[in-house]
Amino acid sequence: MGRKVGVPTEIKDNENRVAITPDGVVELAHHGHEVLVQEGAGRGSRFSDEEYAAAGAVILETAAEVYQAADLIVKVKEPIAAEYGLYREGQELFTYLHLAADRPLTEFLLDQKIDSIGYEVVQTADGQLPLLTPMSEVAGRMSVQAAAHHLESPRGGSGVLLGGVPGTPAAKVTIIGGGVAGAEAAKIALGMRAIVRVLDINAARLAYLADTTGGRLDLVIPNKVRLAQYVAESDVVIGAVLVPGAKAPKLVTRQMIASMRPGSVVVDIAIDQGGCFETSRPTTHADPTYVEEGVIHYCVANIPGAVARTSTLALTSATLPYLLQVAEQGVRGAAAANPALRAGLSTAGGRLVSAPVAEAHGLRLSEVSEAL
Repeated sequence: MGRKVGVPTEIKDNENRVAITPDGVVELAHHGHEVLVQEGAGRGSRFSDEEYAAAGAVILETAAEVYQAADLIVKVKEPIAAEYGLYREGQELFTYLHLAADRPLTEFLLDQKIDSIGYEVVQTADGQLPLLTPMSEVAGRMSVQAAAHHLESPRGGSGVLLGGVPGTPAAKVTIIGGGVAGAEAAKIALGMRAIVRVLDINAARLAYLADTTGGRLDLVIPNKVRLAQYVAESDVVIGAVLVPGAKAPKLVTRQMIASMRPGSVVVDIAIDQGGCFETSRPTTHADPTYVEEGVIHYCVANIPGAVARTSTLALTSATLPYLLQVAEQGVRGAAAANPALRAGLSTAGGRLVSAPVAEAHGLRLSEVSEAL
């Protein structure tokens, strides 16, 4: 039996991504589902209402109409407080959630008995995070662009060109975490001719990075002393730490930040999960930076939203096969049938089934089998 899939316009600051493309609408319609798209939902990614309508979507004027009619809501970013009142009890939700850093949203999903799967914790048997990876790639690459921009003197930075020029030193860039985001940041920083070091506790990952970058990276297994030394020497520090589904550990202390040269830049890619710098707090594209201890902090919580077209195409290519399963079987049915989606199941029927989220907020954990 076909479902009604709702696609509301994202309302987070400068969030121009959209959860489905017109091609995705065609695919869902082919499988017997009706897609309800809010007017203007794709505009920020340069998809017009006319394209969605031609693909078979029903265009609704307001978010309230979409939420009222849809069985399954598919989004890009987690619901924010202004959207809570739009949901119906027992509705289904498929989006990025980042619940370990958001107790109010966790409690809302439980109170409203919303069945939810978080993109960021859908995990395959080999440990890959297929719905997080494309946005980690974008955020990693953009983190270096942002750092280079904010190092510039008019932005209050130290006035250092990332790659230097002959006869002057290049900037030193330290990347904490060698996963997908960290690796992509390292590639761009190397391409801009910075001096780049990557810190990761996984020796095998460092060996992989050594092989794929031709030995041009300084690769280090960190300890507290070594981390403090590298941070102090750096013009840019990029936090790319990920513990799937859990709050990011606070690895860089305020004291370490204070040891950096004034006008240096830190970028916290992990801010969605609470951030890995002690001095981090979420910022927006409209007001992306602040200064703590003389250091510029770029902690935008939806970095990929700035390149919405690229991000939407990359994200929806990854999500569509999973979305088809969720639309066909419902959140619980799809989670029961597909172990990758089961790993992403966060709340179901008022039960919390994510161990990292339960630990982060001190809430009762239910077994997945209970929820299903």
